[in-house]
Amino acid sequence: MPELPEVESARGVIERAGLERRIVAVDDSDTYVCRPHAPGQIRAALLGRRLTAAHRRGKSMWCDTSLAGRGRAPGPALGLHLGMSGKIVIADPDGAEIDGGDYWEGRRLPGDFRWSRFALTFADGGRLLLVDPRRLGRVRLDPPVEGLGPDAAAIRPGEFRARLASGTAPVKAKLLDQQVIAGIGNLLADEILWLARINPGRRADELDRPDLDRLLRGTRRALDAALRNGGVHTLGLIPFRKTGALCPRDGAPMARSTVGGRTSWWCAREQAT
Repeated sequence: MPELPEVESARGVIERAGLERRIVAVDDSDTYVCRPHAPGQIRAALLGRRLTAAHRRGKSMWCDTSLAGRGRAPGPALGLHLGMSGKIVIADPDGAEIDGGDYWEGRRLPGDFRWSRFALTFADGGRLLLVDPRRLGRVRLDPPVEGLGPDAAAIRPGEFRARLASGTAPVKAKLLDQQVIAGIGNLLADEILWLARINPGRRADELDRPDLDRLLRGTRRALDAALRNGGVHTLGLIPFRKTGALCPRDGAPMARSTVGGRTSWWCAREQAT
């Protein structure tokens, strides 16, 4: 599942190359990706408008849209969710392409958009596409984002500690709860807990101030690294999340279990309890 760094990559592509271009056509024919909207509903809402800003909170991304024609009201927000393998691709008439989102380089040739699930065509001939091999992305108007917690990349230290340290749920489950903190998925959570040397199954209400401070530093360090290097697949622990692997920090065996409903890996020595 794309996590905060992949969604930020896609948002940046739209911000750099997709704004203030008039929309003249919309392909919203995929009824699964565009649910609950009927074919043509998103098209009718967006024709003649422009994307004016691209936003992200956690793993959720949406774009503001402009007035259309002589209308006085701004258009609806366009929500774009990448699913498990989605990318935002902006293709220009001259053949130039930029993309951002989940990591699946090498699965297509330039210009091969067989997995396009949604597309905007601009007046200059360029296009914005949601390319999604697994068809698990989502496009909808005015997506609900008000229930999300604060963004993991921007949360303040005091709020981080307050949100994470309450309740009896395992700390990993708290990290994964998008209503607590938005943007952390399974791979980021394992990296954060490994950096903090905290067992993923430890109860949240048992964490003390030093534990929480290490978790905050681990969150910032993991996010910075993933944003800088191209996604969560580049994180240091990823190659060691497998049977028989040894912790890259101390050489102890990597342990595996299910925590918060997700497969979890940790160092059997430094994260033992």
